[in-house]
Amino acid sequence: MTWTVDEQLALSATDAVAAIQSGRLKATDYVATLLARAAALGTLNALTVIDLDGALAAGRRIDALPASARAQLPLAGLPIVVKDNINTAGLQTSAGTPALEGFVPGTNARSVQRLIDAGAIILGKANMHELAFGITSTNLATHARPVRNPYDPTLIPGGSSGGTAVAIAARIAPAGLGTDTGGSTRIPAALTGTAGFRPSVGNGGAERRYNDPDAVVPISHTRDTVGPMARTVADIALLDGVITGEGALPTVALNGLRIGLPAPLWEGLAQQVEDVARAALKRLEAAGVVLVPVAMSELNDLNGMVGGPIAIHEARDDVNAWLVANQAPVQTVSELAARIASPDVRAIYDAVIAGSLDAHYEAALNHWRPLLQAYIAATFADERLDALLFPTTRLTAVPMDEINGSSTVSIDGAPPIDTMEAFLRNTDPASTSGIPGLSLPAGMSAHGLPVGLELDGPLGSDRRLLAIGVAFEQLLGTLPPPVL
Repeated sequence: MTWTVDEQLALSATDAVAAIQSGRLKATDYVATLLARAAALGTLNALTVIDLDGALAAGRRIDALPASARAQLPLAGLPIVVKDNINTAGLQTSAGTPALEGFVPGTNARSVQRLIDAGAIILGKANMHELAFGITSTNLATHARPVRNPYDPTLIPGGSSGGTAVAIAARIAPAGLGTDTGGSTRIPAALTGTAGFRPSVGNGGAERRYNDPDAVVPISHTRDTVGPMARTVADIALLDGVITGEGALPTVALNGLRIGLPAPLWEGLAQQVEDVARAALKRLEAAGVVLVPVAMSELNDLNGMVGGPIAIHEARDDVNAWLVANQAPVQTVSELAARIASPDVRAIYDAVIAGSLDAHYEAALNHWRPLLQAYIAATFADERLDALLFPTTRLTAVPMDEINGSSTVSIDGAPPIDTMEAFLRNTDPASTSGIPGLSLPAGMSAHGLPVGLELDGPLGSDRRLLAIGVAFEQLLGTLPPPVL
């Protein structure tokens, strides 16, 4: 069978694997098509490194396998991108910051290795907000550069996993890995019309779904996790199943699902976001989903006591530990911070080094976080909810500030607020409490920009949450690709 370029670019991860497993599509042909796409769309700055020779060699190895062996690989020949703060043996892991430019770890992160063992092929490393400390991906490091939204290159794509999201939305890759501390897989997914998943973290240990010790340039061991990103929820479920070893998704019917609508996360939305989200609710309700308004009046106040103190305090020791464990070219946070390129990230690291929130850390971790976790768990139990649902972000993609790397935003003419605060409000509670969260496309705004909906589930309900996401996706559909 001869595949056109457009046919290859349109393949979902699931469909691409099936075509390669069956021999209908050669992995080398598919890889070559996507590498050419990456080169042609270089101005989007989606990737910091392209592994041309390595990806083609991996494709040849897949094609050389006997048909029976190829058919046994769950990700046979699937090209992916990996965020540049996730360790990859033989490929740069710079976290988008000058002090780590060109640094190559000795081993792969566990999540990466499991994808490779299943037949995945790394096309390259995905660009990101410098050191993952931001939600715009306006990276001012010269080896990274600002990541651009493929629906409008003057707009942010979201972050910090902006490069992974843009590569997927722009059809450079069908899927990839990001990381998520406060919303970094879900925010860029929402702003680029793709899907992003934050798996359960809980209190660590057995509750942590993905375990990648010392393999991600960190912010916070309490909050950080690797997360898969793709154009469909079904493709995220495919990658999640490979990473965890879990099988088929449970069966979920829309009719009778009880979905909570937390009032604080439906307030203060841009009108265009609210219009798309409310239209999606009508379609879900018509399909039999039971929408349950829940007050959750304490949610934002509780969450506000947790997130900042944990991230700012833990970054200092966690980054130091990663630098030493991985024999990085700089060995201390101070050395790393001295070369930060993006002003917004430099300001955060000034606070990290100064320990400006240290006095609040113990209370945030041991008092306020358990209260938040109990509050959310009680909401699920008392209301008999399968999931919570709300717009992933309060507004669509906003103009990029290429001088400061971050800026304030105004929602429908309201007084300006901090960009990070505006975009993190809805995604942060799942992050601080450790529950799973999934962003999937809800539709396009009147201005032609993607809008995302987030589903949050009880701790450990990841496969069921993904199954609900697949059911929602089948009803709401996917979004048209950007015109590039």
